[in-house]
Amino acid sequence: MSSQKITFKNSKGQDLAARLELPDHGEPKAFAIFAHCFTCNKNLTAVRTIGKTLIEKNIAVLRFDFTGLGESEGDFQHTNFSSNVEDLYSAAAFLEENYQAPKLLIGHSLGGAAVLAASVKIPTAKAIVTIGASSNPEHVSHLFKSSFEEINSSGKALVSIGGRDFTIQKQFLDDIQDQNIKHILDEFRNSILIMHSPQDTTVSIDNAADIYKAARHPKSFISLNGADHLLSDKKDSEYVGHIIATWADRYL
Repeated sequence: MSSQKITFKNSKGQDLAARLELPDHGEPKAFAIFAHCFTCNKNLTAVRTIGKTLIEKNIAVLRFDFTGLGESEGDFQHTNFSSNVEDLYSAAAFLEENYQAPKLLIGHSLGGAAVLAASVKIPTAKAIVTIGASSNPEHVSHLFKSSFEEINSSGKALVSIGGRDFTIQKQFLDDIQDQNIKHILDEFRNSILIMHSPQDTTVSIDNAADIYKAARHPKSFISLNGADHLLSDKKDSEYVGHIIATWADRYL
């Protein structure tokens, strides 16, 4: 496996940090884009493990930091769900211009909702995988529900998420309330794999049921029984990687 540290521009001309990982031998059967979870980054252990497993199956993987997170430029407080979707468009354009247009989109948690939304303008995507994804971007607001009053009155608030402080602006709340993932799923005509743990305490498995109901066939669901939201156990993320590679092979 070869791993290249790269950057590409978002829609505002800012540099987004990424890792492009390629199989050592031969042309990849396809390129995949991995969208990380809310306030996470491309170097989350589970993201790296899933990527490594896919590369072993000859699928190249681009994992990147959304604007304002990880090593990417930009200010997180000025981003929102819509900007995450725009970042995915930029990632797809980078691959198409420099390597090969992406055929597989993978998203974890809010990143799962983002790849569903982005699929509308990434026509080369033949398959989508969601992992612990919310069926509605607004679901993420439960992480800072106690700060709603301050956000609405002051326009922003400093909130703690996963032990780190982030500034959430009112525009973020407005943006996530104005999304319709179910409508997008009704339009998507390619394959989708929904993966979720019944024990997920961050995003309940009811979200997976909602996505499954809204999606058209061919659609598949895999239960990640016993896994936590972040797939902290390496065995869980390896399992996810193997399942994705096997499932996607039929469509790539």
